[in-house]
Amino acid sequence: MNNSKKSSRTHTIYVLSGSIGTGGERLSRKVMSQFQSADLDIDLKRLSHIRKKAQIEAVIDKIVKHNGTIVNTLVNPDLSETLYRLAHKNQIKVIDLVTDFITHLSSVAGIQPVGKPGLYRKLHVGYFKRVEAIEFTLAHDDGMNYQNWSKADVILTGLSRAGKTPLSIYLAMLGWKVANAPLATEIEPRPELFEVERHKVIGLKIDPDRLLDHRKHRQEHLGVSKQSNYTNLAKLYEEVEFAKKVFRKGGFRTLNVTRAPVEASADKIVKWLSRYKDE
Repeated sequence: MNNSKKSSRTHTIYVLSGSIGTGGERLSRKVMSQFQSADLDIDLKRLSHIRKKAQIEAVIDKIVKHNGTIVNTLVNPDLSETLYRLAHKNQIKVIDLVTDFITHLSSVAGIQPVGKPGLYRKLHVGYFKRVEAIEFTLAHDDGMNYQNWSKADVILTGLSRAGKTPLSIYLAMLGWKVANAPLATEIEPRPELFEVERHKVIGLKIDPDRLLDHRKHRQEHLGVSKQSNYTNLAKLYEEVEFAKKVFRKGGFRTLNVTRAPVEASADKIVKWLSRYKDE
């Protein structure tokens, strides 16, 4: 018997933004977390890139039909005025996260605001690029979402414990979108690996002895003591040869990571990628 109690009421929050609107969404969700009521289901919808009055009219028509509250983060005063007028006319509540703050700072500074959406994002483009790269990389770790490999800046491929994930994360923190594709002798590499642009794929080479050290350390960390092919040195030599064949088949550039620190490997990869972009 299912004893879960379904919410008896539903309310939708619409976050309006002239840009992407992630800031307004995060703040709204933080407030929403304080109202985990068993009989109220709060939904949130982010409506981005609101630049025209016609868009606001469409939004109002939608909210009138479904009921809800508007969280306004628009910085354009004309659009905000239109929003308030139409919302008042249709008895829709608007919570403003921007206008009062802008009005106060305008009086303090003695000047009018620019009124352009997306300025914060433009000023912090490097930060947002890194965030997007990290999100992409985490979503494409260990062969996940291979359908999107063509959108990656670089794809790292290699055997288990060759260092694909830490190198991927390090590159992502530098702003590069990275996917990584694991190789294993018992599984054929995904055909998508050979369909992307060849210069994007880098094969990570590692000596069997070093690979054995990494895998033993991994097993110790997991509390595993059972012997298996995973730490069988003879099998590791076979795996290394298998990986080399894959690299040759794809015509991929390779990088020996046997004794190389992550920073040094990342530096080489960045130089390769930058050189290709320049060309």
